[in-house]
Amino acid sequence: MSVRMAPRLPLIFLLMIHGVSGADWCVSYRHSHICALKNSSVIMSCTYTYPTGYKIMKVFWTKTNVKNADNEFPDLSEDPEYSQRLQYQGDEQQNCTIRLSHVTQKDEHMYYFRFITDKPDGKWIGEPGVNLTVTDLQVEAPERVTEGHNVRLTCKSSCTLTDRATFIWYRNSQPLTERRDGNNQLLLQSVRREDAGRYSCALHGHSYISPDAPLSVTYPPKNVSVFITGSGEIVEGDSVTLSCSSDSNPPALNFSWFKENQSSAVGSGQSFSALQSGRFYCEAHNQHGSQRSDAVTVTEHCRSSWHEVFGITVECGASLMLITIIIIIILFIIKKRRSVKSEDLTMTQMAVCM
Repeated sequence: MSVRMAPRLPLIFLLMIHGVSGADWCVSYRHSHICALKNSSVIMSCTYTYPTGYKIMKVFWTKTNVKNADNEFPDLSEDPEYSQRLQYQGDEQQNCTIRLSHVTQKDEHMYYFRFITDKPDGKWIGEPGVNLTVTDLQVEAPERVTEGHNVRLTCKSSCTLTDRATFIWYRNSQPLTERRDGNNQLLLQSVRREDAGRYSCALHGHSYISPDAPLSVTYPPKNVSVFITGSGEIVEGDSVTLSCSSDSNPPALNFSWFKENQSSAVGSGQSFSALQSGRFYCEAHNQHGSQRSDAVTVTEHCRSSWHEVFGITVECGASLMLITIIIIIILFIIKKRRSVKSEDLTMTQMAVCM
């Protein structure tokens, strides 16, 4: 029994089969996923290979792996949304890199490189392609922090940026030089009132700046002071208004008034009506603490025309009693002098009679 051998295929046919195999048709992307900052430029780097004997006729990028009605993949360079922003930086040999500028969330797609050769079987689309994600920046920070505490602000993106980035921080649109921690974080130690403001972040070399995030610094009352309406002098029976002011966050809502050398409060509220002379001060309070002001002097004068007797100014609270005592003393002195003169006259008369 004879064994029939299968006919041997010509060597040239074997080479042709090898030539169209996937091993010789290849597109390699540097990054399969790219996270880019909004309004930045994106570089999609890639290389491609094809069998010897083929000649490149057309190269382009597309954002779909599904053919259109013309049985072809759409060319991004012919798309009005991309034509002014897309720049092919490769060649027709092995480099297929492109640059896409001013990216936005609308550009989030899968992108594929496509090349066509001079032979009917010489068309190739590089899969799985490049997945582009576009992110903005957001500042994550507490709404408020207490003075003296530490606070950490974070510049966040929705995906991890592909390109290594250096973050820049701003307060009230002015760049900051404070210590950064972990590159995308800003550490404020022993926060002061001056650290309050609107914070934003950006990437070095990029124009996009994140929206502002407010940071409020809370602290107890400081710079508490008393203002007097008028001269600080009152007439007996009237009053003078004292007002208390302070610098605090949140604003002080509780105010207490004291008279020096008295332990208990003599009034409350941001304004106080003093009805008598003395030295008064106020204390301002919020949930973080309190502070007292320096004392101010209120002077009271008498309404009566008798408030000055023989050049002596009389304080109003004791004016009537003091005036009475002064009159009694004057009358006593006058009476005493009259008594002395009468005695002297009597002695003189007795001397004459003798």
